[in-house]
Amino acid sequence: MKLLLLLLLFPVIGQAAPGLEALTVTTTEDGGQSYSLTIQILLFMTIMSLLPGALMMMTSFARIVIVLAILRQALGTAQTPSNQIIIGLALFLTFFIMTPVFDEMNSAALQPYLNEEISTTQAIDNAKAPIREFMLAQTRDNDLMLFAEIAGHEEIESPEQTPFSLLMPAFATSELKTAFQIGFLLFIPFLIIDLVVASVLMSMGMMMLSPLIISLPFKIMLFVLVDGWALVLGTLASSFYT
Repeated sequence: MKLLLLLLLFPVIGQAAPGLEALTVTTTEDGGQSYSLTIQILLFMTIMSLLPGALMMMTSFARIVIVLAILRQALGTAQTPSNQIIIGLALFLTFFIMTPVFDEMNSAALQPYLNEEISTTQAIDNAKAPIREFMLAQTRDNDLMLFAEIAGHEEIESPEQTPFSLLMPAFATSELKTAFQIGFLLFIPFLIIDLVVASVLMSMGMMMLSPLIISLPFKIMLFVLVDGWALVLGTLASSFYT
């Protein structure tokens, strides 16, 4: 009986309850647009869902994690350091490298928006400028031209006018090239050690003994003696500001 009564009263309750406006766009005094709180929350949740991908492909993270993975392969230490350590190390080094960019985004976009000094659209535009400047500094011109030709864009007048649809794939491609170039240079000394050890074992007739077992201690010793971790991480950090 109670269920039947609730079903009968449901249309009346629905008509009496005030509706929540899903979308309200108002024009501000300076000619911009202001969105309702519902849309702002939706945009915020969408940005948060895309944040991991942006952190990997729009920062220094990709270059660092690829170089560290190649370095582990060159050392021949299998799963040492583990994937979790490599990702954690790359993440903390990324925060160190991107701190000036994040500080500029905070001062130019986030803080004025929280203080209600600028609109949502203006905050997004202000936040784009620092990350765009960082990405342009690391992107090769030929990669940018490649994607511009594929998309059929005309000649870009200035770097500030480069659309993100072109800048993001060009930046990712440039980062992959740079990471593999650094990894190649790191691989050479360890490859030389493997070749020397393999030649010595062959000359001694010890063909059944794996050269990796003998060369691994020498590669670790060489890496430690030259302070390899400091050199690699320092070179990676400084490569973004040269």
